[in-house]
Amino acid sequence: MISILIPCYNYNAYDLVSRLEKECLTLGIVFEIISIDDASFSTLNEVNQKINMLTNCKFFESKKNIGRVANRQLLSQKAQYKWLLYIDVDVKPLNDNFIKVYVNEIKKGFEVVFGGFNYKNIETNNLRYLFGKSREDVQSVIRNKNPYKYIISSNFLVKKVIFDKINKNININGYGMDYFFGALLKENLVSINHIDNEVTHYGLDDNSKFLAKTKEALENLHYLNTNKLINKNDITILKYYRLFNFFGLKKIISKLINIFSKSIESNLKGSNPSLFVFDLYRLSYLCSLK
Repeated sequence: MISILIPCYNYNAYDLVSRLEKECLTLGIVFEIISIDDASFSTLNEVNQKINMLTNCKFFESKKNIGRVANRQLLSQKAQYKWLLYIDVDVKPLNDNFIKVYVNEIKKGFEVVFGGFNYKNIETNNLRYLFGKSREDVQSVIRNKNPYKYIISSNFLVKKVIFDKINKNININGYGMDYFFGALLKENLVSINHIDNEVTHYGLDDNSKFLAKTKEALENLHYLNTNKLINKNDITILKYYRLFNFFGLKKIISKLINIFSKSIESNLKGSNPSLFVFDLYRLSYLCSLK
């Protein structure tokens, strides 16, 4: 019935797999759980090897790092069932009936189902948390109004035939590919449903690391846009970028923000980062790319 796929890199996957295995056994469904570590060569894989002792569960260690997109494709290749449930290794399901909710969704006829993200209400100065809480922790009633905009690949159910068709077009192994994935879903008129079956994100990067990943994601987005690989989409930052480019404001925005770049980065890497400043930073960085 369902293949639960967990991409892994230098992380303890055993606890998540064990929790999902127990629910699947309680439900009495046909299932498998597969996790692949992307050549981290981490000592945590000693614990992860215990996954192979669980029912219908497998853990593999890649000998060569192939990247996020290729690792997901490898997981799909190893999967034997028609439905794939992708879950990131650094999350935890909120709902005790997490798998049951997805199994019930299979009957509704959608090709992809996104469960959503949750960030606990905690006091933090972590930029990744602030961004996630504001932009990713969104109820399904809102996400379904603009279904191709809220694409987060950390927790979603998809028909295997659809995933393989879409993912084969993604040849960049880096951050920001959810942008591309969402655009391809829209271009191919894939039917999407958003539900409130959230997972909580625990593996939060520090501010400096998150900024580095943000830059990489924007560089990939710029490449996709420049090479006309991303057409129909609901990406807000790309719409602003194209608007500024159309009116010849791209260089002006880039130069203006560059004047204050040191103070901007100081804010974003500091103890009280601003999402407004972060948005300006992202847009100006995208405008500066050639």
